Amino acid sequence: MKAIIVEDEFLAREELKYFIKNYSNIEIVDEFEDGIDVLKFIQENQVDVIFLDINIASLDGVLLAKNISKFSKKPYIVFITAYKEHAVEAFEVEAFDYILKPYSEERIKSMLKKLELSYKDRNDEEHKTSVRSRISLWKNEKIIVVDIDEIYYCEAKERVTYVYTKDEEYSVNMSISEFYNSLPKEKFFKCHRSYVVSITKIREIIPWFNNTYNLRLQHVEAEIPVSRSNIKEFKQIMNI
Repeated sequence: MKAIIVEDEFLAREELKYFIKNYSNIEIVDEFEDGIDVLKFIQENQVDVIFLDINIASLDGVLLAKNISKFSKKPYIVFITAYKEHAVEAFEVEAFDYILKPYSEERIKSMLKKLELSYKDRNDEEHKTSVRSRISLWKNEKIIVVDIDEIYYCEAKERVTYVYTKDEEYSVNMSISEFYNSLPKEKFFKCHRSYVVSITKIREIIPWFNNTYNLRLQHVEAEIPVSRSNIKEFKQIMNI
C-alpha cells in the first residue's frame, strides 16, 4: 500500500511518518507541501492513500480532494488538520477519515488499522471481479478461456452444459445450475430449467402460450424459453 503525505509543518509531518512506519505496513513514497505539486504527481503516479492537510499552498486540501474524487481509480483521502470546521466538506468528497491535530496516538493507530483492512477488502473484491470476467470452457478437446461478456446463452443437455457465443459453441461438464452459479447474476438469468440467458443480449420478448415468453437474442437464431415459474422474476428484472 503506497502513500504520500501532504503537510507543510515539518514536525507534524515527521510525527505522522513515525506513526505510519511503526503501526502499519504502508509505504510512504513521497512528501509534499504544495497542492499543485501533488496534483501533478498523482496524475503520473498511482498511490493508494493520501494523508492530506487542508491548509497547504497553491491549492487547499479540500479543493485538491475534489479534483482527486473525479479520478477513475481514487486513492483513499485521510484529512489531517487542526480545524474542525472543514469536516462536513471533507466527507462530502468521501474522505476515509478526518484526523485532528494534535495527533492522538490511539486515534492514528485505529485509523491505520481500518485503512489497511479496507484496502485489503477492496483489493479482494477487485480480484474476484477480474477472475469472474473470464471463464474456462471446452471445445474440440481443448480448454478455451472465454470472456463472460461474449456468452449469449447456455443450454443443458443431461449433465453437460453447452455455452453459446455469437459464433462458437462450447461445453462444460457440469449441470446448468452449477454453471449458472459461476456467472455474475447481474448479467445472467436462469430463465428455464434448461436455459440461462445473457440479459444484455435480449433483442425481443415474445408472449407465448400459458403466459410464458420466448426470447430472441441479438445476432443468433436461437429462441430461448422463459418458463412459467420464472416469469415473475423475469418481469422484475426487465421492468415489464
